[in-house]
Amino acid sequence: MVDYTGKNAEGLKEKTLYLLDMDGTIYNENEIFEGTLDLLREIEERGGQYVFITNNSSKSVEDYIEKVRAMGIQASYENFYTSSQATAMYLQENYANQRVYCMGTRSLVEELRRAGISVVTEVDDRATVVLLGFDTENTSEKIRNTCIMLGRDVAYLATNPDLVCPVSFGYIPDCGSMSIMLKNATGKEPFFIGKPEPIMVDCVLKKLNKTKAETVIVGDRLYTDIKTGERAGVDTICVLSGEASLSDIRESEVKPDYIFASVKEVYEGLTEDN
Repeated sequence: MVDYTGKNAEGLKEKTLYLLDMDGTIYNENEIFEGTLDLLREIEERGGQYVFITNNSSKSVEDYIEKVRAMGIQASYENFYTSSQATAMYLQENYANQRVYCMGTRSLVEELRRAGISVVTEVDDRATVVLLGFDTENTSEKIRNTCIMLGRDVAYLATNPDLVCPVSFGYIPDCGSMSIMLKNATGKEPFFIGKPEPIMVDCVLKKLNKTKAETVIVGDRLYTDIKTGERAGVDTICVLSGEASLSDIRESEVKPDYIFASVKEVYEGLTEDN
């Protein structure tokens, strides 16, 4: 088994936990990539497990389960760990019992509330934390209210630093780009919770009782997916089906352990001797 560059990738056959990014890695918007179902089936047939770790906070886990099942992926709550879940955990551990103003989707707000977080979506003098998510339901009123809140003495967090989200026609601005817009207006920058912070990986490994040596991260972005692996001490695969290109990889200080054109080629490599 070799990767896109001809590097020996036989070590991937020993991995028992695949942490898979979603947008740009296993699908693009609502179109599943060829080879995704084959790879997931092969992982399970080898006695392994897969967990989808996504920075996209616009959807709840329930939303994601519905989305991937419509694509033919048989997944349950245990197959996901999202930046929304990581954010809820971070708020519980660092801002317990504090009121959070959230600029995000209804799904994000509902997921945080189910986790016991006190969340408001209007200007509120009692809120001590401002949280920015990937808000696909954004309005000028939300932006104005968030700027008002950021003008106060509050902690400022964001679910993820991704600049763009891949869609059928190209890309749309993600949470990172929204934070730049707000910085231009307020001068404030958030602390980002999702990838590349190793929080999500550490939580999954602990929950599943897996070691770093058994684990590999598969993603399409150098500054989130691959950098997460670098920070967490976990091997990484960069697929060229999403944001990163070969030239990006050559020019970046962050390097994946392996490069594949897509998950289809990962599957074909795993099964080449079967």
